[in-house]
Amino acid sequence: MQRICIFLVAMAAAGCDQNTVATDTGRSSEDHARLEQFIQQVNSQLIFVEGGEFLMGDFGEQYGRDRLPFDSRQDSKPLHQVALTSYSLSKFKASNQQYQFYLAWNGLQGRQIDRKYWTDRVSIPDTPARVDWGEATKYCTWLAKITELPFSLPTEAQWEYAARSRGQYFTAPTDDGTLRIEGRKGSNISSENDREDYAKKMLNSMGVLAPLPGDFRPPNPLGIYDMAGNGWEWVKDWYDPDYYKRSPVKDPQGPDKPVFKDLDGHYTRVLRGFNYSSAWGGLTMTRYNADPHSNRHPPTDKTVRCAVNSPQPVK
Repeated sequence: MQRICIFLVAMAAAGCDQNTVATDTGRSSEDHARLEQFIQQVNSQLIFVEGGEFLMGDFGEQYGRDRLPFDSRQDSKPLHQVALTSYSLSKFKASNQQYQFYLAWNGLQGRQIDRKYWTDRVSIPDTPARVDWGEATKYCTWLAKITELPFSLPTEAQWEYAARSRGQYFTAPTDDGTLRIEGRKGSNISSENDREDYAKKMLNSMGVLAPLPGDFRPPNPLGIYDMAGNGWEWVKDWYDPDYYKRSPVKDPQGPDKPVFKDLDGHYTRVLRGFNYSSAWGGLTMTRYNADPHSNRHPPTDKTVRCAVNSPQPVK
């Protein structure tokens, strides 16, 4: 993966120690040069997704080889028509390097958890940052501010359309639409062995639960990486198990207000992808949901990938 230069890491560390101010007042030319390089990197990682129409949801019964549902749950049904305006989506989930730069630039401390598993997860620069929905939204909003582009979290429909390479009937968001593990090693996704080997290489205690770099396996045909696992991805939408029954055709945004509560009584947002890459998770049509504030558990397996809501490619 394209890496941020060492000075960004240094700045991130300095920001946490010295409480960097959140405004541009008094910033040096060197600071602005670092920010400009950060912006250039973020923009260079955007993939333009030409809009169009597709059938969203579990297409197994109508278009699968065996004419059987791919998803046993009903919230991915019915299959319904969606028409999307063109947009751009980051080819990578936001990395720890990028998220630490954001925290440092804005004088934010970030989430503090006194557990080795958390420290290990967030200490590898090119693996995905771990965030709750609010943190993910604030990060994308900050990108909109510094780039003057309409960054935001993607909608659920945008995520699925891109995962299916513009709505093709792909069951997995990988290079060929399948999930392949051969000889306990993943060929287009990661396996437990892959994660364990990477943890050993990085002297990381996580073992089979270790995060991996975003480009560890090939991208899907659009050039977008890591949509099958390595952390669930937050999207904009409130979760409603019956939303597909009444979803508008044009650019659906999800329910206008909270609808569905978890067992603890918290309204939930939609998650897509999967926590760990495997041969049974991370399908393109499966929906998950979680408390956006992560009240019960820290967001150790939740990530952010930002979109740009512009019908023109970012130059």
